[in-house]
Amino acid sequence: MSFILIVIPVFIILTVGFAGQRLLNLDIKSISTAALYLMLPFLAFQTFYENDLNMDYLYILLFCVLLLFGLILVSFIAGRMTNRPHSKTPAFVLAGAFMNSGNYGVPVILFAFGETGFQYAVIMMVIQSLLMNTVGLYFAAKGSKSGGTLKASLVKILKMPVLYGSIGGIVMQIASVSIPDFIYNGMNLIASAAIPTIMLVLGMQLASISKKNVKMKELSGVILIRMVISPVIAYAITVLLSLDSLLASVLIVLAAMPTAANTTMFAVQFDTEPDLVSFSTLVTTSLSIITVPIMIMLFS
Repeated sequence: MSFILIVIPVFIILTVGFAGQRLLNLDIKSISTAALYLMLPFLAFQTFYENDLNMDYLYILLFCVLLLFGLILVSFIAGRMTNRPHSKTPAFVLAGAFMNSGNYGVPVILFAFGETGFQYAVIMMVIQSLLMNTVGLYFAAKGSKSGGTLKASLVKILKMPVLYGSIGGIVMQIASVSIPDFIYNGMNLIASAAIPTIMLVLGMQLASISKKNVKMKELSGVILIRMVISPVIAYAITVLLSLDSLLASVLIVLAAMPTAANTTMFAVQFDTEPDLVSFSTLVTTSLSIITVPIMIMLFS
């Protein structure tokens, strides 16, 4: 029951976004742009600024990089098997390689593994945020219909304020810079609006999906990568690195989380197969009600 209570708020926000789009036919791109350019930079800053860097980061960083590399490789293979590899491959990477380890994964880990597991989950959330706001943005830009060259993709990344929010948070955390409460409280208000807005955008995008743009074969491939292959690769990495059993269990369960909602926002912003990415997020989130408890039973 506790696990279901964690998931319910996600579906409430998705439903509001879905209903709002059906009734009002809002401009999804404008709301997505506001979230990406105005809200997400403050959330990224807050994430890095509030979490102390320590040696645990090195082990979890190595795990995350190896997992991401493995999932990108699998996604490339899957994307090349489609009829439009230019846009499909980056979409497979977005939907398959980036999990919802933050607003979904962290409370699940707290429920299943307690305070120590929670601390590990927060560290992974921070690292995943950094990877998503760099590598994830790169693949979103690469799959854009307006141009996917390396130079064009890097230029688009450098124009993203979320990158500088992340860097600013890291620098000020390392330098132990104290921000006055009257300023930081305002920043936190903007940051706290990011996740609900992203979930609303996801719900709105789901209401606008054209079924002909989402093929069952491609959707099945993403689900397989995200829900099955990802935890298998994660397990292999934890064995390779000889990680502590609790840390290994936390990382494996987090690797089985559904597709991150941020990927929908990136896909909408850069027009990188937004229907496939958003529908993958919905389906994997729905399936996680069954799959994540199984993972917890196996590894808790």
